Amino acid sequence: MDALIKNLPHAETFDLAGQVGYEDGKVVSLTLAQRPGVGSTLFAFDAGESISTHAAPGDAMAIVLEGAAEIAIDGTPHTVGAGEAIIMPAGVPHAVKAATRFKMLLVVVKADR
Repeated sequence: MDALIKNLPHAETFDLAGQVGYEDGKVVSLTLAQRPGVGSTLFAFDAGESISTHAAPGDAMAIVLEGAAEIAIDGTPHTVGAGEAIIMPAGVPHAVKAATRFKMLLVVVKADR
């Protein structure tokens, strides 16, 4: 059977944040899973980099692994630091900006169709 979670070692411990590296002036991403009901991606943002306002088709949970980000949900800014998480509700506009260099795991869960 093919692995449902890709690009990561299986059956061994690993440093999750270490699986994606920072690049100057960029947002770097590594897709871990992309299925009809769920998606999971690791991100590394250089300081000041951002993803502009958009809405997702499912609830999106951002888990910050390193650094800090400002995540605006429906226009309200939230500072999220290492070890913290926030959920951006389905269909609600949100944006992400790196307050410092930061890494996050993003998990998006969509309704079954």
